[in-house]
Amino acid sequence: MALVTAAVVVLDCAEPEKLAHFYRQLLDGEPGDAATDLIEVRGADGVRIAFRRDGNATPPSWPRPEATLQAHLVLLVEDLDEAERRVVGLGGLPTETRGPAGPYEERSYSDPAGHSFTLRLSPPPAG
Repeated sequence: MALVTAAVVVLDCAEPEKLAHFYRQLLDGEPGDAATDLIEVRGADGVRIAFRRDGNATPPSWPRPEATLQAHLVLLVEDLDEAERRVVGLGGLPTETRGPAGPYEERSYSDPAGHSFTLRLSPPPAG
């Protein structure tokens, strides 16, 4: 039996309720565990991500060089155009929408709190 059975990525932000709503909608997820200052979302595919309240949180400035990336999520999607429409409709902002053509085409965004993430086209199944 594995010693570690699950992992949760936690992003610090000023308003965890709003960011949890964004990712719950984006990931077709459902609410997970919640505490006063920590809200978890469980995506339809088993992805777990949480948002911790930090009143001093400042958005990363990536891709500008004055601050570090802090964290970066890569979300695999089957249709980049449809996923992009959803991201923008939920309040995400494109930071770079055109990547290299091919099986790993990707597009970069920031969520409403400024955290960066990438939508990457899922490679077709082998066979």
